[in-house]
Amino acid sequence: MKSKLFLYVLAAAVAVGGCRKAPEAQGSPAGQTAATPAGSGQPAAAPPAPAKPVPQQLPEVIARVDGEAVKKDEFEQMLKTMERQAGQPIPADRRDEIIRGALDQMITYKVLSHESRSRGIKIEDAEIDAKLQDIKKQFPTEQAFQQALKDRNMTIDNIRNDARVDLSVTKLMTAELANIPGPSDAEAKDFYDKNPDKFKQAEQVRASHILIRVDKAADEAAKKKARAEIDGVMKKIKAGGDFAKLAQEHSQDGSASQGGDLNYFERGAMVEPFNKVAFELKPGQISDVVQTDFGYHIIKVADRKPARTVPFEEVQPRIKDFLASEKKRAHESAFIDGLKKKSKIEVLI
Repeated sequence: MKSKLFLYVLAAAVAVGGCRKAPEAQGSPAGQTAATPAGSGQPAAAPPAPAKPVPQQLPEVIARVDGEAVKKDEFEQMLKTMERQAGQPIPADRRDEIIRGALDQMITYKVLSHESRSRGIKIEDAEIDAKLQDIKKQFPTEQAFQQALKDRNMTIDNIRNDARVDLSVTKLMTAELANIPGPSDAEAKDFYDKNPDKFKQAEQVRASHILIRVDKAADEAAKKKARAEIDGVMKKIKAGGDFAKLAQEHSQDGSASQGGDLNYFERGAMVEPFNKVAFELKPGQISDVVQTDFGYHIIKVADRKPARTVPFEEVQPRIKDFLASEKKRAHESAFIDGLKKKSKIEVLI
């Protein structure tokens, strides 16, 4: 359950590689589902009905939860924060869907905050201070934090008040989910038996590489320079040089610090012809120079794993973790639906 306070914090992570396909081109490897079950084996649900149209001009009060108003300015601030996080405005063709979803989140948050208040959940000032420090750590400087508050028309008191409610909602949900029983061994085995396709693992190789980068659109001089550099590394390998050490010294890829090790990967996970060469090599073999869109590579295969069905004993802990999460998610949904049913919710748009 995402809470309102977290909408004011922006975080981003970027991963860079030098031979893997972009994630959207890789598909979903079978080994990944073996490691982390990602479904219940049930038929896919029917697509949801189109969202009710949202007026272009929102009223000053867009909803009420047990008499408490969801105000236009509060809601629009939430939408602006979502746009900042996405790095773009709400797409026109998804406006109704996104705004309705955001409004439902805000209504849910207010329902939970009312329930936490009715249960007398207390939050100490020290907890709020710690939460405020966590938020500040998301910004490089105090000045950047203050500027973010100014941009959002917020004050420290606003943040502290939001933190108090946010922490109370978190405590409410933690207490509600604390005693959900975990899945049994029998439930885990039943899931395994009913979902055999989720535990099929394709053939894998474990390879290392040394990469000298050169853009495919680079001029001939740049390509010749890169080729000369990779040829020089190849000479050292053929003279008995240590592959991992040479990767650390020369490779221009994030794997260099691990001696070029790319761990295990399945066929199709890497760009061509890297992928083709890696699956042709036997353990211990080293390729000739291989050119891809990233530049020039030397590949060494360390191990191969044939296609297999992952044994139940190997994935049992992960299955139980997955089923435990599903149970908590289902209980959370039922709990929230129950609170909503006994609340007076008026949506005014």
